[in-house]
Amino acid sequence: MIKNSGSDQSVYALSRSFFAIMALVSSFHAAHGQENRAAPAPVQTVSFVDVNQYLGTWYEIASNPQRFSEGCTCTQADYSIRSEGVLKVVNTCRDRSPTGRVRTANGRAYIQDTQSNAKLSVGFLLPFLPWFRGEYWIIDLAQDYSYAAVSNSKGSSLWILSRTRQMDPQTYAEILERVSQQVSVDNLVLQEQSGCN
Repeated sequence: MIKNSGSDQSVYALSRSFFAIMALVSSFHAAHGQENRAAPAPVQTVSFVDVNQYLGTWYEIASNPQRFSEGCTCTQADYSIRSEGVLKVVNTCRDRSPTGRVRTANGRAYIQDTQSNAKLSVGFLLPFLPWFRGEYWIIDLAQDYSYAAVSNSKGSSLWILSRTRQMDPQTYAEILERVSQQVSVDNLVLQEQSGCN
């Protein structure tokens, strides 16, 4: 058996010490960086939502592309009371065209902030389990509840909703100007709402 010389052992020990020190330095910098990196502020919702006024039908005017709604046209959502603090949600759209087959998704919306009613979580697959829900934060709302903008706490999604299938271009532009202070509007896609029934 060939044994390492004393010199080889010293080099090996020195190498191990060097890598151990470098690992500690890297860990310190990573922890220090995370400690000093400010977390992004959560999106701000409207101050209060009258749930009864919010109920009914909303038409999707524009939204960020979502895989679950790919191919949808004439998209709308209908909200009704299911129980205390819980809304019934029925989303419908036409597949590919205004005359395409009807696609329907049934879910529930749970009010998370009862002080404002502006923060909800919505689920369609096993909605009674919180892990299967998505955030539904109302960040803009007309005084007469004729339009609304919905996002999440990180501002990574956006829906522009209206009580009518068509929205006045000026109103749409004003909504975008307001919500763009918190969320990106660059990826919004207008929803087809013409010829729908």
